[in-house]
Amino acid sequence: MKIVSLTALIAISLASCVTVNQTEVGVRRKAGRLQDYTLNSGMYGVGLFTRIIKVPTSTVNLPINADLPTQEGLTVNTEMSILYHLETKKIPQLLKDVGEDYESVVILPVFRSVVRDVSSRFMAKDLHTSERAKIEKVIKEEMDKYLSQRGVFIEAVLLKSVKLPAELSSAIEQKLRAEQEAFRMQFVLDREKQEAERKKIEAAGIRDAQKIISEGLNPLLISWRTIEAFKELSKSNNTKIIVTDGKTPLLVQSDDKAK
Repeated sequence: MKIVSLTALIAISLASCVTVNQTEVGVRRKAGRLQDYTLNSGMYGVGLFTRIIKVPTSTVNLPINADLPTQEGLTVNTEMSILYHLETKKIPQLLKDVGEDYESVVILPVFRSVVRDVSSRFMAKDLHTSERAKIEKVIKEEMDKYLSQRGVFIEAVLLKSVKLPAELSSAIEQKLRAEQEAFRMQFVLDREKQEAERKKIEAAGIRDAQKIISEGLNPLLISWRTIEAFKELSKSNNTKIIVTDGKTPLLVQSDDKAK
């Protein structure tokens, strides 16, 4: 009988305890009144009119589906995520002012107001370009203005997926293909221009070389080269017949043909 009573007592004691995990804090509500401090991780006993509200202090991922208006008047369906965390010392006041459902009471309404205002400043195609990161940053900064004073800190706003109207998607794809083709043609033109410039430089070099050679071939130089050739031929043991007027190039005939 004593064993049964002890077991029942332990069960009742455990049932009246609340465990606060490491990634959260607790706020005690006693007789409908919230305390002004938080409880760290651990096990706490609760009385008949006492309750401990557990609130996460780690990063929370809040997924949202949002239809965003754009500058040109289109509506774009998106999947987004808000990453946020709460400042521990402001949690009791947040619960007093807003309640436990602070996400739907404060965070989501602020997000929906800000995101529509920000998205209407951008074109629909910006959601698929480098402007996307800028849009995310602006939304985060605008939300921080409203929420940081309540102890809600927005870490990031992420555009996970964007679904554009079919006709707009097709138009964007065609534009991107046209831009890629324009880049390719510009590359070809630049390459041809460089090749033409190379040939021009090469032709100028050949022309200059020929000019130098032609300017250097004066009559005195030709006569001197002719004498040098005579000297070389005179050293040969073979009989040669040389027909020249001293000005024109040499005509050399072997003795075999002379016979």
